[in-house]
Amino acid sequence: MKLALLGCGTVGSEVVRLLHEQAPDLTARIGAELELAGIAVRRPGRKRGSLPVDESLFTTDALGLIKRDDVDVVVEVVGGVEPARSWLVEALRAGKSVVTANKALLAEDGATLHEAAAEGAADLYYEASVAGAIPLLRPLRESLHGDRVTRVTGIVNGTTNYILSSMDASGAGFDEALEKAGELGYAEADPTADVEGFDAAAKAAILASLAFHTRVTAADVFREGMTAVTAGDMASARRMGCTIKLLCIAERGPDARGRESVGVRVHPAMIPRTHPLAAVQDAFNAVFVEAEAAGQLMFYGQGAGGTPTASAVLGDIVAAARNKLTGTRAPGENAYAHLPIRSIGEVVTRYHISLDVAERPGVLAAVAGVFARHEVSIATVRQSGRAQDAQLIIVTHGAPDANLAATVAELDQLDIVRSIVSVLRVEGGA
Repeated sequence: MKLALLGCGTVGSEVVRLLHEQAPDLTARIGAELELAGIAVRRPGRKRGSLPVDESLFTTDALGLIKRDDVDVVVEVVGGVEPARSWLVEALRAGKSVVTANKALLAEDGATLHEAAAEGAADLYYEASVAGAIPLLRPLRESLHGDRVTRVTGIVNGTTNYILSSMDASGAGFDEALEKAGELGYAEADPTADVEGFDAAAKAAILASLAFHTRVTAADVFREGMTAVTAGDMASARRMGCTIKLLCIAERGPDARGRESVGVRVHPAMIPRTHPLAAVQDAFNAVFVEAEAAGQLMFYGQGAGGTPTASAVLGDIVAAARNKLTGTRAPGENAYAHLPIRSIGEVVTRYHISLDVAERPGVLAAVAGVFARHEVSIATVRQSGRAQDAQLIIVTHGAPDANLAATVAELDQLDIVRSIVSVLRVEGGA
């Protein structure tokens, strides 16, 4: 059984190492030996340490490697949308199984890959695209196929979880925690994709597509980064018995007109410390799934890194190779539901708002009047500080996001409100 490997960076080199180290076991599990037909890279002459592979296998001609008649399975760990999309479409249409970890491509144009797989009667596996080594996508695609998933809530980015965990534990500010994450290798030199939620949004789209049998792209996901979260926000969350996590949330339910729909969002949120996700620390990932029959399920583990991600890739390779030998196929795309995407304005949740206000009579009444005009019910109000340091901290009952946005916009125009310090969503019944 011959493999074409596209990419030999952090994940690709670990795939090569595991193929070599576990060769006897993999052969026994599959019923055939796995052999690398070639490895497509940009710089074939680059030193790759003690990688257990013949240098003659490296090539810059990825498409030529894919088109070889002896290649059975194409493994892509390059990332990005192009040229990966063109390569994988070529492989799938030719009937070659594909294993990919490419979350960006799947979230932007997974439909094209699924259509190519159907056209070529080929397998498309992508367990490694979300949450690294955690077996998550196959349970959604297969194990829960007889159930109705209603909500998926997850911590799917290790960098942001490390930063927020550090802020919670030490009282550090965002910049300080980000610097520490970089020193430990958890944050890239340019952490934008992580801290602004782009990485989590791509993963949220993939999870929602599988959970709700509806095509969801990254463009359908509401995204809000976590760079505005402060040490003060974390302290306020602690006083409420909460912590703050960057969550991806996908839920199925009625929209404002009562139609069944899907809402998908990524943003920082306060969650109770009693919630299972609150205990997920450092760079770990976890996803909390709620289904009508199965109830609540949680998947937890290492969500990033070369070795954990390579573990998921190897699992998919074994499945694809077995199918090739037996002449069977993996489940294809199952997007029969065609549910509409619910806008963020219709999403109902609770909010924590901190306002820097003037200390004079009538301030609270004026602020409460703004909330009332936009039909946002106040649950609790607390004042922190006095005079120039006076802050109102308001927690609301559930309200549509559009109503809250209108409330915040009007508050910003009041002369008694010096600034809107922060607005955070509150999830999980805190």
